[in-house]
Order: sequence, then C-alpha cells, then structure tokens
Amino acid sequence: MSDSSELLTLNPAVQSGQVELSHMGVIEVSGADATAFLQGQLTQDVALLGTDAARLAAYCNAKGRMQVSFIVIRRSAEQLLLLCARESVAAMVKRLSMFVLRAKVRISDVTDQYRMFGLTGSAIEALVPGLSSRPAWSRQDKGEAMVVHLYPGAGVARACWLAPLSAPAPHGIDSVSLGYWHWLSVRSGLAMVGPATFEAFVPQMLNYESVGGVSFKKGCYPGQEVVARSQFRGSIKRRAYLVHAQAALLIGQEVFHDSDGQQACGLIAAAAPRPDGQGFDAIVSMQVSAAQAEAGHLRAADPAAGPVLSLMPLPYALLEDI
Repeated sequence: MSDSSELLTLNPAVQSGQVELSHMGVIEVSGADATAFLQGQLTQDVALLGTDAARLAAYCNAKGRMQVSFIVIRRSAEQLLLLCARESVAAMVKRLSMFVLRAKVRISDVTDQYRMFGLTGSAIEALVPGLSSRPAWSRQDKGEAMVVHLYPGAGVARACWLAPLSAPAPHGIDSVSLGYWHWLSVRSGLAMVGPATFEAFVPQMLNYESVGGVSFKKGCYPGQEVVARSQFRGSIKRRAYLVHAQAALLIGQEVFHDSDGQQACGLIAAAAPRPDGQGFDAIVSMQVSAAQAEAGHLRAADPAAGPVLSLMPLPYALLEDI
C-alpha cells in the first residue's frame, strides 16, 4: 500500500488567527461532589486535574464504546466544565443526571453563558505568551479566559480560548475560517466523538490512550473493564490513522480494503477539505492489518469505486500495548 508522506510538503501557508467555535457546547458540573462524581463517569483521572491543565476524556457505555468525548477544565474546587460537540450537550446532561442520585452535584447546559474561540499559529503567543511552547493540554488563564494548548495540526499550533460572555473576546487578531480549524483538527490526528460516531469506538480505536485521554490508574467508570482489557491483553486490533483522498470524504463513511471488498475494515471519524483545494484529509479508525497491508488499496464508501485513501504519518507516537 502506498504511503503519502510526500503530501506533507503540500501544506498550505500557515494561517494565524482566531475563529469562534460555534459547533462546540459547554456542560457545567458543580457542587461539593462534582469531582468525585466525574471520577466515576469518565475515562480520565479528574481528581488529579488542577487549574494549570485541561484533560481529554470520554464517556463510555458499559461495553466501553464512547458516546461522547470532552475537554475537561476545572474552574474551581467545586466546578468543572466539559467542552464537547454542541449537538451532544442535551443528551449528555440528561444521561449524566441519571446517575447523580444523592450526590451533591448539579449538571447544567451552560453553552449560552460562554464564548469559545479556536486560536492558531502565532495568535496564541500574541494572546498568551509562552503557552504554545508548553505540552498539549497545558492551560493558562488570561483574565477570565481559560486557554488550553491543544495538539498541533499540520505543524500549526492550536489552542482553545473559553471565557464567560461578560469577558471581552480576543481582539486585534486576524480571523481564520472554521473550515481551516476543522482541517487542523483532522491533521492533529485527534477525533472528537459526537452524534455521528456515537458508540462506534472504544477509546483505543481513536488512539485516546496515546493522546492523554485514558487513565489506567484510576478507579472504575462505565466500560472500564473493556477499555483496560483491550490495553493490557494486547488486543487492540483497530487504530486511528490519517489519510488523504482526492475526492470528498464524510464522517461515518465505511472504509474497505481490496483484500476483502465485502467487509468494511474501518470507519471515518473526522474529515475536512484541504485549504489548498487538494482533496480531503481524514481520520480513519480501522483494522491494523488493513493499514499495514503491503498490497492493495483502501477506499471510502464504495469498495469498488470509492475514492482511494493514502496513509499519512500520525503526528504523535502511539503508546505501546502493555
């Protein structure tokens, strides 16, 4: 199978700026038991989360399948914010509220109380000097704003800026398009889970254990046994890969390999058009054997006539199976 690492030389010029992340929502989990409650619900060790960092986390069903993924931010000892796809907010507020029982916890949709921006390139340093040189998931506050350094995409630094509506929005910075932000997100190799991929993957199928999204040292949470067994028994058969195609790609499309044209070997978890117009890039969760096959092609949507997918290198190292 051909490797398309040469495509990395075709990256458009780096664009620095800001864009409002209108597709994202915010859930507030507050109360004396907020931390303990989330500790028993998410894949992440929320108890260790301070105010100098954020964390990637997922909520799974009993079979370890992710229903949604979050960026978790601690605002105070008794207040945490979960950033996720706006379309997932209402369902997750309802779902999490089912398990509150007698805990001193309140779960609310506070999307309309916050403003969220994506920052790219030198715009991060202009607003928060020093942040882009720190590791991914580092957090630095600027006034009322909480700014989280994310994984870069195509070598371009990215950050998430979140603040109450009462705080001034970032100013004096050029704008970039939401499409450009989505493309950088794809090229970061990190796909967030929302309604389109609801319960399609266990965390390792999207490399979450390799990008700080799973703690194997904390206590139980829904699906924990499945997630741990996949890691410790070396049974990870599907991974996330970066791919490129000359034609349009869509989230939720199946992926096929020539060796078995009747059986899908993967699923597209995130996709976006390249800003230079040279096709689409995507994150595909697929069988390791299909990705490593030396002969044949990967195709999206149609095993015979679908667009051919070329593999690109991941921008991070995979955590070795334990």
